[in-house]
Amino acid sequence: MRGLIVMAMFAVSLAYAGSHNFSEVRNLEVDASGLSDLFIDAGAGSLIVSGVEDSDEIVVVATIIVDDKDEDEAREFIEKRLRLDLERDGDRAKLRAGFRSGWGWDGNAAIDLDVRMPARLGLLIDDGSGSITVRDIASSVRIDDGSGPIELVNSGDVDIDDGSGSIRLENTGNVKIDDGSGSIDIVRAAGDVYVEDGSGTIDIRSVQGSVTVDDGSGDINIDDVEHDLIIEEEGSGSLRYSNVRGAIQQDD
Repeated sequence: MRGLIVMAMFAVSLAYAGSHNFSEVRNLEVDASGLSDLFIDAGAGSLIVSGVEDSDEIVVVATIIVDDKDEDEAREFIEKRLRLDLERDGDRAKLRAGFRSGWGWDGNAAIDLDVRMPARLGLLIDDGSGSITVRDIASSVRIDDGSGPIELVNSGDVDIDDGSGSIRLENTGNVKIDDGSGSIDIVRAAGDVYVEDGSGTIDIRSVQGSVTVDDGSGDINIDDVEHDLIIEEEGSGSLRYSNVRGAIQQDD
């Protein structure tokens, strides 16, 4: 059964004095009982996701920002272009936030999302651009991101496919990263770590499993690995490692 639940029961609109920037806040929520994960499809704008213990609801605060338009123009633009909904679909919740393109679209709009969800749920994110911050998700996290920094703290297994932007992970399970460009910083992973990187510095510390790196360019610094270290491709840049208690394999 597919039930669309859009709880935008109130909206607070702010027109900033002395400019043509307009913002509107909408709240959405859905009962999370019986769900296994949350899927977020987001366009431009920042995204913050926080896991909450002993919670059975997903709550979203969405700040819609339209630049270079007065209030009437902004409201008309939002009415025609906005796509914002939160729904249940089987055992998954889906949050969609963005703007429909078409004639008259100037791309000068974004939606900042602040999401609170049960910590037990898995999380899947398909994001266009903007920063992503994820905290306290006990289950797995999958992120497909176009651009913008990613910070993730306290989660289960992590799978990231990133175009550009820095990545920082702390206190995770297994980690898999396919990254185009930008620095990568991983601290305290309870499982294995695999990184395929185009360019940018890689720092990895305190891994309870094995570490595998395939790197195009940029310095690599690795410390405190419980099992094996495998360097499939070093690329250009320095390689430093220490406190590796398993085998070390470095392809020529």
